[in-house]
Amino acid sequence: MIKKLKLTDYIIIAIVIVLVAVAAIFVIKKKNFSNLPVEKEVKIQFDVFFRGVTITDNKVPFKAGEDAFITIRNVPYTKLKIVALDGRPRMTLLPANNAQGYLIADDVSMPNLYDLLVKLEDTAKKTPDGYVAGGNKIKMGIPVVIEGMKYKYQGTISNVQEITENK
Repeated sequence: MIKKLKLTDYIIIAIVIVLVAVAAIFVIKKKNFSNLPVEKEVKIQFDVFFRGVTITDNKVPFKAGEDAFITIRNVPYTKLKIVALDGRPRMTLLPANNAQGYLIADDVSMPNLYDLLVKLEDTAKKTPDGYVAGGNKIKMGIPVVIEGMKYKYQGTISNVQEITENK
């Protein structure tokens, strides 16, 4: 036996059809990295800044030339080569009677706190929206985790530049 449909049944069916149609349009029109035209593959260098890293050994646990595993936006990526490293103890401003009115000195209240700047190198796809490496956009402000045998630090990308080879 087939029951007769009431007006509310027709309204519910119409709403479901409209919702399915709207969802299909969003899925079809959605932009993702695969839809962006790739201009070319390039080598890039990007700096990752790590603020307030606690190191009690007084030695940074990684060096330039080594490989470190990288996670970008909580997505494991790959091992990349550390091109350069700059590690400094946390600094503070002290008032002084000089032309600037202050001195910059090591912060003795936090002797084991360092700020690190790590330069990494990778191959990326250049798109109109920027650089994409391993499905991740490489832009300033993106969170990055660098990990090795004895360490795991979280920082943010502070600079991105394309490497141009002079011939």
